[in-house]
Amino acid sequence: MQSNDQQAYDRGVTVFSPDGRLYQVEYAREAVKRGSPAVGVATEEAVVFAAHARPRSPLMETDSIEKVHDLDGRLGVATAGHVADARRLVDFGRQFAQRERLRYGEPPGVEPLAKAVADRIQESTQTGGTRPFGAALLVGGVPEASPAMEGTAETDVDPRLYEIDPSGTPTEWRATAVGRGSDAVRDHLEAEYERGLDTPAGLSLALSALAESSDETPTAEEVDVAVLDEAGFDAFDRDRRETVLADAGFDGAS
Repeated sequence: MQSNDQQAYDRGVTVFSPDGRLYQVEYAREAVKRGSPAVGVATEEAVVFAAHARPRSPLMETDSIEKVHDLDGRLGVATAGHVADARRLVDFGRQFAQRERLRYGEPPGVEPLAKAVADRIQESTQTGGTRPFGAALLVGGVPEASPAMEGTAETDVDPRLYEIDPSGTPTEWRATAVGRGSDAVRDHLEAEYERGLDTPAGLSLALSALAESSDETPTAEEVDVAVLDEAGFDAFDRDRRETVLADAGFDGAS
């Protein structure tokens, strides 16, 4: 059993233990590890998201399970962990993007939005009476060139992909995963990822990596897929998911 002192550190999100740990944040990370996995891959011209969206019952409408979200047409998020917490963070991201558009007359960049969401998450780790968000997010998009950059070489901006964990730490990745089995998925990405991937290759890599998180073959009904490129956010319907699964080598995964 835990000692009384240990229980005090265990219950207080704002109190560090003697060995420098915040137990509630660590528990929130465990909640993420129990969530359905999500994968993000940055290619030469896009960010690809793929996530498991498996229903708990055959009576559930699969379209009501959202794991990949459009923020403002040019930015997207894939989530893992506590669904309600993730929904609140997605709503915050949408509001931030709208405020930035109204204030500056242009959409926010991927990095500013990721850091704003990370700040929101971090606040819950230092405020009494709250608990950490039990969700991790992958935030991605292709920055839009400002009018001042048009006609210059700087208009060729790279897709950006950030991971935000329950501690509120934003880190940029070329490819990564969150959720159940993410260690195995990340090992697959580290072994297979190559710079200069085009979008179809990125889709195949994301789906093959997602398959590493489970012994079951991914199906079009249980996978969310979206691509963010210069044209904006593109969520795949079931027919297109079946096509990309077949292209990735998962024949009959319908």
